[in-house]
Amino acid sequence: MTALTNKNGKILIIAEIAQAHDGSLGILHSYIDALAGTGVDMVKFQTHIAEKESSEYEVFRVPFSYADKTRYDYWKRMSFSPDQWAGIKKHCEEKGMEFLSSPFSVSAVKMLEGLGVKRYKIASGETGNFLMLDYVKRTGKEIWLSTGMSSFGDISRTVEFIGYPPEKLALFQCSTAYPVKAEMVGLNVIPEMKKRFGLRTGLSDHSGEVYPSLAAVSLGADLIECHAVFDKDMFGPDSKASLTIGQFRELVKGIRFIERMMANPVDKDDSSVYSELKSMFGKSLSVNRDMKKGERVRLADLDDRKPGGRGIPSGDTMKVIGRTVSKDIKKDSFLKEEWLYEK
Repeated sequence: MTALTNKNGKILIIAEIAQAHDGSLGILHSYIDALAGTGVDMVKFQTHIAEKESSEYEVFRVPFSYADKTRYDYWKRMSFSPDQWAGIKKHCEEKGMEFLSSPFSVSAVKMLEGLGVKRYKIASGETGNFLMLDYVKRTGKEIWLSTGMSSFGDISRTVEFIGYPPEKLALFQCSTAYPVKAEMVGLNVIPEMKKRFGLRTGLSDHSGEVYPSLAAVSLGADLIECHAVFDKDMFGPDSKASLTIGQFRELVKGIRFIERMMANPVDKDDSSVYSELKSMFGKSLSVNRDMKKGERVRLADLDDRKPGGRGIPSGDTMKVIGRTVSKDIKKDSFLKEEWLYEK
């Protein structure tokens, strides 16, 4: 199967705010404003409805919170009303970025449908949640799957369950660790996913560095997603695994640079573009002493001097040695082919 690319050939870059807003609507909107200046294509959120998603038995993935007694309390504090989500989506679109969100319950899917989202990003922990996925696929909208906790067998089952044509489905290589170490990024999985499934494939990275995403693009990734944070020392479960706003600027700049490189292969057999520079930096042979007609040219008689194109190129040195000069030649003169007899 041949892997698909995005319709305009552009690598899509997603900045995930996730829980970096810490339940503050004001901070959330300030992230949208800040990310608008980085060049990202989409801003991604997580839609949590505590009473439909969690229970008293859910444990903290990372024991970070001083404000919440239970994980349920945390999700409750992270929630926004449908009207607030509508304002968030509108703000993203006004800033020229697509609003994207991962649902974590059937109720969240229904709410996002009410907002008119264009597509769905499914978090790693939800790729086996066929109850929720059934609701998502019934919308007929594009689905992007993160595969952080999935084997290839798990991915195959989910892709088969969704049953979408390739243009409506995408996969993300992801390692579920916060932050993820270099040894766990799994760049090798990206081309393997493309080969196995024939789908657009991206990297959802939690390293807190720009390097994995840049490397992934060079390996053919179509989509890049990283978490965003104002400062890595901020309160929250994902801060150390996130990119700062400044890092996002560098990431976007780097990806667009790589895109241009990959779209413009260089023909190493065609050096015509360097003709002027080859002359400028090239060397021509000259004689370092007065020579008389009839003398033979020795290696010790020659100098290599800029520019090229003034006489015999220095690359032809061995063709000159031992030949006889046909006229008197002044010291420091560039050596001409017509001043030499054939051997």
